[in-house]
Amino acid sequence: MAHEVCDPAVVSREAVRPWRNRKGLTPPNSAPLFNIRGIAVPAFGPGLLFSLGQGAILPVVALSALQLGASVAMAAVIVTLIGLGSWVFNLPASMITLKFGERWSIVSAAAAGALAMVAAAVSSYIGGLWLLAVAMTGVGMATAVFTLARQKYLTEAVPVEFRGRAMSTLGGVIRIGTFIGPFIGAAVITLVGTSGAYWVGVAGMSAAGVLAASVPDPVLGEGSECKTGPEPTLRAVLVSHSGVFLTAGAGILLLSALRASRQVVIPLWAGHLGLDPTHASLVYGLSGAIDMLVFYPAGRVMDRRGRQWVAIPSSVIMGAALEFIPLTAGFTSLLLVALLIGFGNGISSGLVMTLGADFSPDRGRGQFLGLWRFMADAGSTCGPMLLSAVTAATTLGAGATATGVLGFAAAGLFGRRAPQIQSPPQSLTPSSMPAVPRIHSSCHASSRPDTTSSKSAAAGGSSTLWTRNRNNLPWSILTETGENASGSAQRDAYETQRNWRIRSAVTNLPKESPRK
Repeated sequence: MAHEVCDPAVVSREAVRPWRNRKGLTPPNSAPLFNIRGIAVPAFGPGLLFSLGQGAILPVVALSALQLGASVAMAAVIVTLIGLGSWVFNLPASMITLKFGERWSIVSAAAAGALAMVAAAVSSYIGGLWLLAVAMTGVGMATAVFTLARQKYLTEAVPVEFRGRAMSTLGGVIRIGTFIGPFIGAAVITLVGTSGAYWVGVAGMSAAGVLAASVPDPVLGEGSECKTGPEPTLRAVLVSHSGVFLTAGAGILLLSALRASRQVVIPLWAGHLGLDPTHASLVYGLSGAIDMLVFYPAGRVMDRRGRQWVAIPSSVIMGAALEFIPLTAGFTSLLLVALLIGFGNGISSGLVMTLGADFSPDRGRGQFLGLWRFMADAGSTCGPMLLSAVTAATTLGAGATATGVLGFAAAGLFGRRAPQIQSPPQSLTPSSMPAVPRIHSSCHASSRPDTTSSKSAAAGGSSTLWTRNRNNLPWSILTETGENASGSAQRDAYETQRNWRIRSAVTNLPKESPRK
């Protein structure tokens, strides 16, 4: 979220009192309080329609490939091309979003996805198997651009205190669309054949593009458009945030591998137990239903208690549930384990996007999120491959057990790095909050100031910068202290909440109280 950051030495000393956020009482010159329902349609509508279109084709891609003469192995490869296209295109997607902006990147991705769906629909008449393969790759590439631009849009448009709920809701509506899409596709298939599913995809993605075109660009805070230099390169972002990628990013990679593996292991183990297709589908469907029911409460927990309260339990629950799979012996026991997996996956809805938004810098956010999603999609691709490798070498039960270990490893990484809420320092309680200066000039858009531009402040030991988000609430203090072991400035951001609790926006840093 962009902040206005101003040096008290160059701003007016006219002060305003701290305001308690009581009903009908807001700080001077403040904008209306943010309401997530107010952005529901523009923020979540395109994601729902896009995922509905994508979900409609997922059950029929392999069938279409078989009808075009592909072997079973080749049909599986063509299905995989959707994920591979998304994975390899995450980094170019960040550049596209940077060049064209979030809104037009979303519109362009929806249009490209719709064209790819048209190509898939006509592949049975012209082009054949190769056209279908190109079309599925195109769908994956369009998904990469659409998802990254949608995430960056929400990161800019939603205040940080609502971020967990916004991202979990986006993840939830994507899952709802993916769940509903196959049913709509099936209804159209009965009328026009297999190609009907692709035409549902065309309609869904086209509608997503039209709706996204009507969404205004996010309104940033006053002065947030100030530029301080060129955008950093992908390599510069990777190097400067290497610590985040090696800890929280590795946790996201393992969590994504866990998520992808559970989609494979449940139907495979159902077949291993001898369940008929009806019962196997029921187990898988009920697991997905639980998945969709808990995304919003999980977002509230992330916002109120901290990201660790969702990241660690979800990883442990899914990991433990996969460890239990070899112990199941029939429909009922497998259903209970599948429901547990669905619950664990459901409470992690939006977690990847939320953590990416939390750690992303204001300058270079698109590049950071591209790298972040690249790691997440790498996990989604490699997870089933790990399951297959262990299963081929030993048994399916051993493969499920080995995959479950990934959950415990992810929980350990999240325990070290995921953002959490801290108790406010005594020097920063409501009764001791200093007067807040009005902001007039000398701003730059960064909620985490460039340490190279603040060397003089860091050299003096500590300097306090006043920040304000674009909704004017909550008032914040961003303090830069001395250098840490790696030589970069250490930062703690404390934001006052409605109940005057203070949230830490940066973790794993020394928790020093700001100087008065």
